[in-house]
Amino acid sequence: MQIKFASYNIHKAVGLDRRRDPERILTVLREIDADVVALQEVDRRYGRRMAVLPLDVIQSTTDYVPVPYSMKPDSLGWHGNAILVRKGIELVEAAAVPLPVLEPRGALRADMMVEGRRLRVIGMHLDLSGLRRRHQVRSVLSHWADCAEQVPTVMMGDLNEWAHRGGCLREFGADWRVLAPGRSFPSRRPMALLDRIIVSPEWEVQGTAVHHSPLSAVGSDHLPVHATLALPKK
Repeated sequence: MQIKFASYNIHKAVGLDRRRDPERILTVLREIDADVVALQEVDRRYGRRMAVLPLDVIQSTTDYVPVPYSMKPDSLGWHGNAILVRKGIELVEAAAVPLPVLEPRGALRADMMVEGRRLRVIGMHLDLSGLRRRHQVRSVLSHWADCAEQVPTVMMGDLNEWAHRGGCLREFGADWRVLAPGRSFPSRRPMALLDRIIVSPEWEVQGTAVHHSPLSAVGSDHLPVHATLALPKK
């Protein structure tokens, strides 16, 4: 079973041209054509935390449905984190992942069934503080360990970690494989590997990449990253 996962900090759909353009973001998602997508910064930060990607437009113009978990009626996810799954993938459950925070940050977990196998995805957006990031990764791993059933897992998002191997990445230890698809920030001239995909041991990595297209180069201050993963037959 082969599945494509992607992570994209969409910067509230505001591009380098300073225009908020949700359709541009949705077009980039169609270009990537992943099966599961973790999005960061999908809500406006204050007030009603309205989603910058309208739910009806997602469902009518893409092959995705959002995991139904929202802070407020007009929002799309948890503290700006949302997970989209390709239509036909069965959602089993969703939950917010509590993080120690000084500023609005969050993580969202979704368990799903794909071809009869249960999978777990955690999308996250970590803090700018290195110490806080390490504490947050520990919280994510603790939440994962407390889940009733241990299943193949993919964690992904904007980790805000500039180190290639150190910092909060050390918290994952030997049991996790931290993938660095490539430099994804800033999108105009990428220098940093801020966007990562972390996988549990069951997965075989078929390939990783940064999605760099004319639209993704201006649609956000981050470029999307993706990984194609495979699960061997039981």
